[in-house]
Formats: sequence, C-alpha cells, structure tokens
Amino acid sequence: MTPPRVLIIAGSDSGGGAGIQADIKTVTMLGGFAMTAITAITAQNTLGVEAVMPVPADMVVKQIDAVLDDLDADAVKIGMIGGAETAAALADRLGDLDIPIVFDPVMAATTGAALADAATIAAFERLMGIATLVTPNLPELDTLAGRMLRTEDEIVDAALALHRRHGCAVLAKGGHQRGPTVTDLLVVGGEVFRHDSPRVATKDTHGTGCTLASAVATGLAAGRSLEQAVAQGILYTQAAIQAAPGFGGGHGPIGHTLGSAAWPDIHRKVRR
Repeated sequence: MTPPRVLIIAGSDSGGGAGIQADIKTVTMLGGFAMTAITAITAQNTLGVEAVMPVPADMVVKQIDAVLDDLDADAVKIGMIGGAETAAALADRLGDLDIPIVFDPVMAATTGAALADAATIAAFERLMGIATLVTPNLPELDTLAGRMLRTEDEIVDAALALHRRHGCAVLAKGGHQRGPTVTDLLVVGGEVFRHDSPRVATKDTHGTGCTLASAVATGLAAGRSLEQAVAQGILYTQAAIQAAPGFGGGHGPIGHTLGSAAWPDIHRKVRR
C-alpha cells in the first residue's frame, strides 16, 4: 500500500519535542510519508525558547515547490509560520491546491514563549480561508475571537463564528481547560462533535498541538473523513502523552513512538 504523503510546513524544534520533529515522527508512526518546508529555526529545549530565526518567505515557497513539483502531496499541515510575509506567501501558493489543509495557528510554545507577532496573527485570516481544518487551543481561540472565552457555549460560538467567516472546520482543543476531562470540540458545517478524553496528570505535554494536527492531516491524506481523522488524532495524541519518556527539566516531550508493548493494539485502533 502506498503511504499517504503529507507536506509539513512548520518550524524546527531543536529539542525534538514539537515542530517539524514532532510532525515527522507522527506522520511516520501513522503510516504516512512526511515531507517538509521549514519556516523557522529555533534554539529551544524543555525549559524554553532561547532564539528564533525565521527562514525567508521565498525559501519557504521554494521548499514547497520542490516537494509538490516532484513528489506531490495528499495533505498539507501548517504549523509555526515564522512571519506575516510567509503567511501571505503560503496563502498565495496553497490557495489553489485541491487537497486537505490542516492549519495549527501556533502563537506560543508550551513554555509560553511567543512564536508569532501581531502582524503574523493578523495574516492568519487568509490561511484560515484556505484551510480544511483549523486547530486552535483555548488561548489561540481567545486571540482569534478577540475575547476571553470561559464556558463551553462561548467556545462553540467562537468556533462557529470562525467557520462562518472562513468556511473552515474548527477543532477547539481543550487541553488548557481545567478538570479531569479534556474536551475537544469539532465544528463542521454548523454541527458540533464532542470528544472527551481523561486528562493525564503530567507536565510533559510539549508538542501535543503539533502532534494532533499532523495526525489529523495523515488521516485526511489517507482518505478518512474529517470526523474519523480527528478521532484518530486525538487517540494517538492521548497515547503519546501517556508514553512520555520524561526527558528534560521542564515541559518534556510526549512519546511519539509510544515505546511500549501496547503499541500494536493502539496502532490497530488508529488505523481503523
């Protein structure tokens, strides 16, 4: 069986827990073929981001061109952008593609370090307009909605507003909420699909957003419906959180390879 091809457009995480590194691991573990266009280089570890160097927009586009002109792609995943100019260039280059696009509107690292300035966040509007699915966490949804969201009804209303404005489906991630249950809310075509998962008591959640978006993109690339791909992504991410290796002194990476005897069973579940 030919593996589904996923083009990942995102920044590099030198610590290996998030960004391009997490994306490649996720796509590979779920049976896909990962290709990349790197938007920024970061110097970071589990304790924080020490430096960020954006890749020029024209070089990002050249990476995309090189991949699509020869290898093609079955889905695109967009993560950290690097700058407003790059966001605009991506909207221009990807707008005519007839494949699923998953956009994770990365604004900050797990440690809180800013990874997008105000101009870049403003430029997200065009990317949401070409995306199949947008996957904001709660602070990102607050920013995109322009207000603080406190209740589930407010979160749903904000997701529906983004859907009406841009035409994209929205997965409002619940990891930043409190309580024993993580509730992810998928808004598609005016309908709301609720995914409840038990919260894992851990500080090692670095890269969960990248991982979930890449897992969904892999499912879409393989021909799954959006609802199926999201369910797969949530299941895989939850399993990876539970398999975190405990590296580093801060917010550690999750366990993308799931290094346990349970992996064969989990793999069967996510491939259904």
